[in-house]
Amino acid sequence: MATSGKTTKRDDASADKFTAEERAAMKERAQELKAAKGGKKTKVDDTQAVLDKIADMAEPDRAMAQRVHEVVMAAVPDLAPRLWYGMPSYAKDGKVLLFFQDAAKFKARYATLGFQDTAALDDGNMWPTSFAIVKLTESVEKQIAELVKQAAS
Repeated sequence: MATSGKTTKRDDASADKFTAEERAAMKERAQELKAAKGGKKTKVDDTQAVLDKIADMAEPDRAMAQRVHEVVMAAVPDLAPRLWYGMPSYAKDGKVLLFFQDAAKFKARYATLGFQDTAALDDGNMWPTSFAIVKLTESVEKQIAELVKQAAS
């Protein structure tokens, strides 16, 4: 394998450790599962939790997440908003279909719209399941709506 001359090594001890961001996401998921076991959550509660999570995001991801939420719900109103690993997500028949990951979640340089394996995006032997979003334009919003409709079909 060709490299730039620099090599970076991870010692065996650090290779098995989760980052602080990964640990936080796992804790959020554990809290979500615990809350779901309580049995008193409703679609309204889940939607509000998603909106609250979006409101907590830093700009520009907050504005993007809000608009993605609106586009997703307009494209397929039957999807159920809920939190998944602390991220806004949208479920069909109780299973997460897609999610929005803000850039700060894992210190990435862009937000991500991701689809789970339940999404009907199959196209041959290989197809994309996540998309980087750096700016929402009318064209990007249209692409998102089309992907969500296809994924939920």
